[in-house]
Amino acid sequence: MSTDRSSTPVDTTGSDDRRRWKALGVGLVAAFMTLLDVSIVNVAVPSIDRAIHATPSDLQWVLSGYALTFGLVLVPAGRLGDARGRRTAFVVGVALFTVTSALAGLARSPEWLIAARLVQGAAAGVVNPQVSGMIQQLFRGAERGRAFGLLGATIGISTAVGPLLGGLLIELGGEEHGWRWVFFVNIPVGILAVVLGWRLIPARPAGQPDRHRLDPVGVLLLGLGVTLVLLPLVQRAQWRGPGKWALIPVGLVFLAGFAFWERWYARHRPPLFDLRLFRLRSYTLGSLIGLVYFAGFTAIFFIFTLYMQVGLGYSALAAGLAITPFALGSAAASAVGGRVVTRYGRPLVAAGLLVVVLGLLATVWVLRDSPHRSVPLLTAVPFLLAGLGSGLVIAPNQTLTLSEVPVPQAGSGAGMLQTGQRIGSAAGIAGVGALFFSSLAGSGGDFSVAYRHSLLLAVGIIALALVAALVDVMAGRSRSSS
Repeated sequence: MSTDRSSTPVDTTGSDDRRRWKALGVGLVAAFMTLLDVSIVNVAVPSIDRAIHATPSDLQWVLSGYALTFGLVLVPAGRLGDARGRRTAFVVGVALFTVTSALAGLARSPEWLIAARLVQGAAAGVVNPQVSGMIQQLFRGAERGRAFGLLGATIGISTAVGPLLGGLLIELGGEEHGWRWVFFVNIPVGILAVVLGWRLIPARPAGQPDRHRLDPVGVLLLGLGVTLVLLPLVQRAQWRGPGKWALIPVGLVFLAGFAFWERWYARHRPPLFDLRLFRLRSYTLGSLIGLVYFAGFTAIFFIFTLYMQVGLGYSALAAGLAITPFALGSAAASAVGGRVVTRYGRPLVAAGLLVVVLGLLATVWVLRDSPHRSVPLLTAVPFLLAGLGSGLVIAPNQTLTLSEVPVPQAGSGAGMLQTGQRIGSAAGIAGVGALFFSSLAGSGGDFSVAYRHSLLLAVGIIALALVAALVDVMAGRSRSSS
């Protein structure tokens, strides 16, 4: 496979250079908005329950339906951007996200809200691969690292501050209607992103032939595979009994069928996803690190929110504030990591993973015998340390993973990377959440014990990502010395 990284020249002078960074800014705002909606709605669940009389199953679909459709469309949407132009895909995705945010905020019944969230998640899945693909297209070398550093900061902050912003909006809007503002806040941001995205993001070059078909069989096989793998994970709490887990091997069979189909299809036409990308060590190990890290990383906030709000009785706003040190550390380190990743490579990611592990272990240690009222103060420094480490993982790993991906495959390559991260997040929340609740039952309702046990599992998962990073580091050194 050719590793030619550019399909069109990048002008880095004068107004064109400023236009690239402005376009990136618009993309980051949209990415922040869509990723924020993964976690911000969690704190609004009690208000939604009271306002529209939703059942536990309804509430689960409000939360997990978004994640499901988000992960489902990432690769096809990335391929669509590669084939038909990222500007069009981005603007359509943001516009649809904005409309469905308004519909979600106006919901009068659980069914209305669930339908809006499903389409909203799909719209988010259309937007995000365009941002990564745009960075691949517009930036080179150290500048690409800086751009991915800003994207990494966006990912880290949006994940960590969702509970804080959600709690703040509910506090301002009131218990009865504050949850609606969690959705309405997207509307002005979305409108602005549509207008500026159309003006600033480059269109597909005029006269460039559209030779790319969108491989409907590949879309169907991948969609079925991802759905069957994700569905039991996101519905783990509502679907009783072990039968749901049988869907995962069935989903893996469909994913294997997708791989065989893509291999055959690539002999005749451009496939939905070029499997030859997995011949690149940087892409394969980077995707594995992303999948495993997000399994541990996302679960941290899930169990901490349960611990703080349900176990210790803190408000949504207070629980969000307690996570803020992680978000601040992640933002600061992401900007630095993006600037130096081209100099240090994968060892930087390994160092970041080690710092995350140490920070979370310190969290477990400081909470061993702590009074409940001291939890936000005691966890501030360990969370800050873990956030600093996380900032050296997400952005640098994304930069390195996509570094050898040719620009014509940038969207689908980024989409597959993010699909792995969504699957990892769902699997991590399922596994770590299951341990949390089993420990809670086994300890007679001791939330502190349940939190420490489940946090240790999250640390173990992140340690597996560290092992993968070290394997990549050693393989790289072995290659350079031979």
